[in-house]
Amino acid sequence: MVQVLSPVPGTFYTQASPEEPVYKAAGDAVSVGDTVGLIEVMKTFIEVKAEVAGTFTEYLVESGGAVTAGQPLAEIEA
Repeated sequence: MVQVLSPVPGTFYTQASPEEPVYKAAGDAVSVGDTVGLIEVMKTFIEVKAEVAGTFTEYLVESGGAVTAGQPLAEIEA
């Protein structure tokens, strides 16, 4: 199991907007470079990308939750 870590502190989102589907759901295929979430820092959005390929397992943080740098956000079965 590989954890996707937050690159910066901020607010984590699992989808681009409330009307959009989540970036990844349990069981989805993940490729290197796939966006798995967004972090908002002072009105700037930073895409969180997968660094490994595999199968998406779960988000470890709820959408809209505050995160710190280095905090695990999601898990991928590599």
